[in-house]
Amino acid sequence: MVGLEVRSVDQVSTEGAMSEIRVSCYAGYRADERPSRFYIRDREYEVQELDGQWYSHGASYFRVRAQDGNYYVLRHDEGQDYWTLDGFRAALRD
Repeated sequence: MVGLEVRSVDQVSTEGAMSEIRVSCYAGYRADERPSRFYIRDREYEVQELDGQWYSHGASYFRVRAQDGNYYVLRHDEGQDYWTLDGFRAALRD
């Protein structure tokens, strides 16, 4: 059975630090398989496209395009089980 699993963390607003966010994930054969939506400052962003995914020791990274057209890099720390926003790129506007 396929479902959504929500992981919730408190937002941190420390200048210069990565922003913690709340992320809802598609959970198929494993938990937190890929993000389906995320929340920054109580604003919801729906993931329209998974543009890239890579791994480092203890973390998974997801480059996603949200419904606003912008690209976000979401990092999941697997050991501590929390998410951060590690990157942002605004969509090109004509």
